[in-house]
Amino acid sequence: MENFIKEKINYWLSDIFDKETREKVKNLLENDENQIIDCFYKDLEFGTGGLRGIMDVGTNRMNKYTVGRATQGLANYLLKQFPNEEIKCAIGFDTRNNSAEFANISASILAANNIKVLLFEKSRPTPELSFAVRHYNCKAGIVITASHNPKEYNGYKVYWADGGQIIPPHDHNIIQEVNFITDFSKIQFQNVDNQNINIIGKELDEIYSEKILTLIENNKSSKNLSIVFSPIHGSTWEILPQVFEKAGYSENFYIVEEQSKPDGHFSSVSSPNPEEPATLSMAIELAKHKKADIVLGTDPDGDRLGVAVRNSDGEYILLNGNQTASLLTNYVLSQNKELYYNDFIVKTIVTTELLQKIAQKFDVKCYDVLTGFKYIAQIIEEKKGEKQFLCGGEESFGFLAGDFVRDKDAVIAALLITECANLAKQKNKNLLDILIDIYLELGFYMEGLKSITKKGKDGLKEIENMMINFRNNPPKTIINQNVTEIFDYEKLIHINIIENNTEKIDYPKSNVLQFVLEDATIITVRPSGTEPKIKFYISTKEILKNKKEFNTVEEKLKLKINNIFKKLI
Repeated sequence: MENFIKEKINYWLSDIFDKETREKVKNLLENDENQIIDCFYKDLEFGTGGLRGIMDVGTNRMNKYTVGRATQGLANYLLKQFPNEEIKCAIGFDTRNNSAEFANISASILAANNIKVLLFEKSRPTPELSFAVRHYNCKAGIVITASHNPKEYNGYKVYWADGGQIIPPHDHNIIQEVNFITDFSKIQFQNVDNQNINIIGKELDEIYSEKILTLIENNKSSKNLSIVFSPIHGSTWEILPQVFEKAGYSENFYIVEEQSKPDGHFSSVSSPNPEEPATLSMAIELAKHKKADIVLGTDPDGDRLGVAVRNSDGEYILLNGNQTASLLTNYVLSQNKELYYNDFIVKTIVTTELLQKIAQKFDVKCYDVLTGFKYIAQIIEEKKGEKQFLCGGEESFGFLAGDFVRDKDAVIAALLITECANLAKQKNKNLLDILIDIYLELGFYMEGLKSITKKGKDGLKEIENMMINFRNNPPKTIINQNVTEIFDYEKLIHINIIENNTEKIDYPKSNVLQFVLEDATIITVRPSGTEPKIKFYISTKEILKNKKEFNTVEEKLKLKINNIFKKLI
């Protein structure tokens, strides 16, 4: 064990830390050296989703002390940024184990630093926290969540005054303030001024819900769609059914009872991630029984949406994030009666290029940003007053319409995809039919994602080495296709191999590589910002001449994507 790890462990055995923490550290030290090294070999860092990790003792874990340190660092930064001003911070949390406790710890520390806190009374969707920051004119916001990660995880996201997750320079500056805190006794766990803490209740739910309903206020069509919904034990369990009732979808709206209440263990699923097919299996079983048209499932903090559609044969087909984003973007733009040249949508660089084609069809601008919805929020803030934001999407099951929220919003996405499905049903179609219509008009785009998990200190090094190798020894050909372009978002350069030139690209630095093949296939490689994974994204396309060719072209694209994965890994 390296000396710096021993020093950290000894510090955590001091009486600065409570008895329960000291006993857990001592037990690990005596019984599991590998585990305790993993708990202490590094500090948790802010990634694309903020602070996130397994709940346990140590500097590399989510616990009251790492949460407390992050909050004290945030408080110090806010006090420096806004001297002699009233500072307000909204705090929300999801249904995970310890989320409420971490939220209360964060609230007490901010209050002890004379910062006014607006604390949600119980779990709420993350996008509602984003809404609250702007509604209450807060300088910042915190939400305690690990989003779609397994039950062992928790996380800590920080939002800025615009309602979006923190971006440079605030993220770097806040973590610098956090790193300055080497003496944990300086964290103001005690000395709580409860007068600085106010509780947010149902009054904000009503305002937030009404805002969501404005996105469909002109739609007076009949609501004869049959819907199955599962909150997957998460934070949308109350508000989504309320919004759907107000929108006129209460008659054939069925909730998966076994998954309808908050449960930090997510007892009925192996993972609370709606991106994984097994997570929606109970909802699909209920849908079969009810012959429902669509199935909706939201992740624990209510920012990601999974969708399954009943096809003409009565089978339920799961949509991936790119397909859902394409349907939603096409729907939002087609329903907007007044589109102007300066209206815009936003997507991330790993999201389907079909969104770009849809934007061109409606003659609106499409901006590409780095992975992470915070960059979509950044574009919305930068362009406000100048251009109208219509919608934004990412492949990882996130979507937003309207600008009153500045993060992906599963309640908004669920309502809009339901409106889209309802409109399709009136034309004797389903969402899959609409998707094929889009493919016929704009091209059959297909995407694939494969992740490799490398846990612990050694796994982190392996991922670093893989990225170094791809960067220093980029592939020249992949499945008999020449690599024609390379985008290096860490070096911020675009290499055009055909023309033998290199130019700068205007993005924030990020450890991401993209390879473009001669047939316009795009391959992206990046380490995850929230999990111990390296991710490989592939986007390719074919022309679809008629609906009869769909299955054949689909199989061709799947085979192509699989062959690329085999070549890369």
